[in-house]
Amino acid sequence: MPSADLPLAECRTYRPELPLPDDFDVFWSDALGEAPHDGTPGKPRYRQIDCGLTQVRTYDVSVPGYGGRPVRGWLHLPTGATEPLGCVVEFLGYGRGRGLAHEQLMWACAGYAHLIMDTRGQGWSAAGGATADTDAGAAGTVPGFLTRGVESPGTYYYRRVFTDAVRCVEAMREHPEVDPSRIVATGFSQGGGIALAVAGLVPGLAGVMPDVPFLCNIPRGARIAGVPPYTEIAAYLRLYRDRTAPVFRTLSYFDAAHHATRATAPALFSIAMMDEICPPSTCFTAYNRYAGPKDVRVYEFNGHEGGTEYHRAEQLAWLRSLFAGLPAGQADRS
Repeated sequence: MPSADLPLAECRTYRPELPLPDDFDVFWSDALGEAPHDGTPGKPRYRQIDCGLTQVRTYDVSVPGYGGRPVRGWLHLPTGATEPLGCVVEFLGYGRGRGLAHEQLMWACAGYAHLIMDTRGQGWSAAGGATADTDAGAAGTVPGFLTRGVESPGTYYYRRVFTDAVRCVEAMREHPEVDPSRIVATGFSQGGGIALAVAGLVPGLAGVMPDVPFLCNIPRGARIAGVPPYTEIAAYLRLYRDRTAPVFRTLSYFDAAHHATRATAPALFSIAMMDEICPPSTCFTAYNRYAGPKDVRVYEFNGHEGGTEYHRAEQLAWLRSLFAGLPAGQADRS
């Protein structure tokens, strides 16, 4: 569908002012420093399963996430690896669960460890999730997750999700088969926004690959996107007309465009110019504000599907170069 957003030339220089809370960094330092609810830190658990594959080992993972509560995932490792592996930690799109154990094998087949984090409370739009969200916010949200607990940054849904994501990266850094200096965060749509947040919250990542990222310049997304999920925010504010300012203040703590300003790892973005779900100007907001070395692939005639397998090939080549110690190209190619 033709884009109703800014043209590409304007997107490339689009740097709107986004209000940043004065206590943004303190908020996240405190959030990530909180002890588990029961006061007892747990350890990740890995249970190998037999899913009929011979070249990939798969583990059912449980990582203590927000409040120490378990976050599930799959860890795929290439069979026969003898050295610590580079690792891709992947976060999922809105509504997706971790899927079945034999899915999503590309990164392991390329020789990397691959952790897929199950997003708490989600899993209705693809093979189901296995992580409950038992910390739901106040009543009165609209269907979906963008307004769950939005009354306060402390109760907001994505505070729990971003904490889960950081804990998953920390778990991989401690895994005996993973090289802690070669960990890359990635994700599509919602997963891309989570990956950007992780890049801003976790120092020392090797790289980040946000793919048509969601949760970037959230106020603009809520105002111009005509299809979900950003429309959840508009629907909420249609009901609660007096809450616009406090809602956008809460959301500002979770805007990936803010986290991008704290990120220093090399990044490979993808952005689609006919994307109605994550309008390209919102994605370019994060890209243009990203503080580390960066590159972008622009898919001018694609919607939210972005580059699909064409972009997977770009990611494979970029990651190989990154892990080989070569410069991760910084030319802005379309």
